[in-house]
Amino acid sequence: MKFIKDIDTKRIAVKLRPSGEKMVKRGHPWVFEDSIIKQNTEGKAGDLVVIYDTKKNNFLACGLYDPFSPIRIKLIQFKKAAQINEQWFASKIDSAYTIRKPLLETNTNSYRLLFGENDNFPGFIADVYDQVLVIKLYSHIWFPYLNKILQDLIKVTQCKTVVLRLSRLLKSKGETYSLVDGSVLYGKLENEVVVFREHGVLFSANVIKGHKTGYFLDHRHNRKRVGELSKGKMVLDVFSYAGGFSVHALHGGAKEVISLDISRQALEIAKENASLNDHNGKHDILVTDAFEGLQSLIDAHKQFDIVVIDPPSFAKRESEISKAEKSYAKLARLGTRLVSPKGILVLASCSSRVIADDFFEICEENILDSGRTFEVLEKTYHDIDHPINFPEGAYLKCGYYRIK
Repeated sequence: MKFIKDIDTKRIAVKLRPSGEKMVKRGHPWVFEDSIIKQNTEGKAGDLVVIYDTKKNNFLACGLYDPFSPIRIKLIQFKKAAQINEQWFASKIDSAYTIRKPLLETNTNSYRLLFGENDNFPGFIADVYDQVLVIKLYSHIWFPYLNKILQDLIKVTQCKTVVLRLSRLLKSKGETYSLVDGSVLYGKLENEVVVFREHGVLFSANVIKGHKTGYFLDHRHNRKRVGELSKGKMVLDVFSYAGGFSVHALHGGAKEVISLDISRQALEIAKENASLNDHNGKHDILVTDAFEGLQSLIDAHKQFDIVVIDPPSFAKRESEISKAEKSYAKLARLGTRLVSPKGILVLASCSSRVIADDFFEICEENILDSGRTFEVLEKTYHDIDHPINFPEGAYLKCGYYRIK
């Protein structure tokens, strides 16, 4: 079974500066271009790079060469030399699947099987929605290996259809071998909108046109938790996108839910997702900028039993960290004013550059600055299908605060 024409690769030997070598010895998966001091031949996307110790010439790690990224080598194997072949890929995919097995024993048929660097597949995401496998590539390094990997993924997941999504970088630079974003590589896609289950709650993902692979699976545990807290409650879901928290709240017995987002299209999807499930609650949508919408609700003296604020990433680069922290502070202050006495404020961040300790400190300081006290109910991080194996891989954090 072939999904793409065969692409030849070669082997490259590399040595690094002491600082780069130190990071590799720690198991860090990125080698930046300026860390390379010796390279025996020019590389192209997907060439196998072997990194040797500068002093003793011992094997340190191997990875794949990426000429289109400042992260020039994405490492996949550390300390012990190995043949990077079909058996290697199959064993890594099997290991990833084993980690996710407990999730699949719940009433859930959607999960992330490969989470990039954290599963030894840098720049490679594999998400499953029912019987549709969606691959998203963020690096050209994977094209030479796609045939081997996809066969293993189909075998492990038993999916009937495979859809390929390509990042903006891949669409704008380099060769994509006649593959385009939204290509159906295997099987037949009956409908680009796929309905799937998340802890017994139904959702939909547009696997051809949706963000990322069609949906955001990472908040699954938090959506379930909000659902469990919502019986008989009034809930506000800010930055609701396709209504993940809203739908779980309605499923959990919320009497009224408002989904707030700047995108009317996303909110229409939220309404559709809610209609996939039986519930008796009232569901309203509010199309507005989140900061303006929160202030208008405050001005109208509205209060809610649960307020969930889950913004998109505010800091994609280091220069944006300070601005991001100010935005999180403002959201915490606005959100606190909308929570009824003994209600719950749920604050989340998906900015990897704002570390968890700093995020929680900002949230807590600004709740107190609003003149109210709080009790920390819990703090959560990544769900089981988003494991973390290096510091920059951690991005998701979520705090539950009971506001006094």
